[in-house]
Amino acid sequence: MATPLGHLDDLSPRALETLREVDLIAAEDTRHTKKLLMRFEIETPLTSFHQHSRDSKRDHLLDRLLDGDSVALVTDSGTPCISDPGANLVAEAHTKDVPVSPIPGPNAVAAALSVSGFWAQRFRFEGFPPRKAGELKRFFERLQTEDAPVVFYESPFRLLKTLQAAQAVLGEDRPVAVCRELTKQFEQVFRGSLSEAIALWEQKPPKGEFTLVLGPAPKVK
Repeated sequence: MATPLGHLDDLSPRALETLREVDLIAAEDTRHTKKLLMRFEIETPLTSFHQHSRDSKRDHLLDRLLDGDSVALVTDSGTPCISDPGANLVAEAHTKDVPVSPIPGPNAVAAALSVSGFWAQRFRFEGFPPRKAGELKRFFERLQTEDAPVVFYESPFRLLKTLQAAQAVLGEDRPVAVCRELTKQFEQVFRGSLSEAIALWEQKPPKGEFTLVLGPAPKVK
């Protein structure tokens, strides 16, 4: 089930009801999720389940489900399994014929696309770009002729390097929307060219969480 990206009031009534009614909440970071539960005075038991969890933890959750318990799978923000942990538990649940139901809600990809100004009848999602310079260059080379918006995440520590790598391959005029701290107090949405984005973030150190939407490649006349 989806949880807020930042603004806690984005938790849907159905999600709120689910968190109160399930037998257990499996959370990416229990400390983070506990803040959400305290905000809404929810006392449902918590357990951790993240990308480094052992198979034995996944199997324990499956055993609980097979015994008839209900489990809500949440990540720190947004929708599980979208570049976030949880897919292995969901896949195993299906193999055991355990019913899996989505409780939809906030998602950084959809939120960024909605404010990007790019036509998103279809789009491409790439998670986090590679860290190594050579792989990052090849990453953007594969996007040179992409004719749909491309959404990806980036950390504040690598934002400028990634924008510069994109400009080196795609050119300074390729349009981009840089979304920072979506739904949070210091939310910022920038829309312009790669060179303009670089100039902006060179002036001040990037802070917060970033979702970028790279505009489609220009049509060849």
